[in-house]
Amino acid sequence: MLADTLEHLVKGIVDHPDDVVVAAQNSGRGEVLEVRVHPEDLGRVIGRGGRTAKALRQVISSLADGRRVRVDVVDTDA
Repeated sequence: MLADTLEHLVKGIVDHPDDVVVAAQNSGRGEVLEVRVHPEDLGRVIGRGGRTAKALRQVISSLADGRRVRVDVVDTDA
């Protein structure tokens, strides 16, 4: 559910919504949601000073109901 919500939010921000992929993984510290976007949209998802990424993390953590969830924006160029 959280991965679908995050994907929906990110698709509303980017110019290439078909390239948005959110992968959910479980780790010992909780759930990890990896966001991959088109390289041109990376700055748009991170935002100025990381504000957009921070806001996305805040929304997802609010929906997590106390569960540990980490949101990572993955740079596909690296």
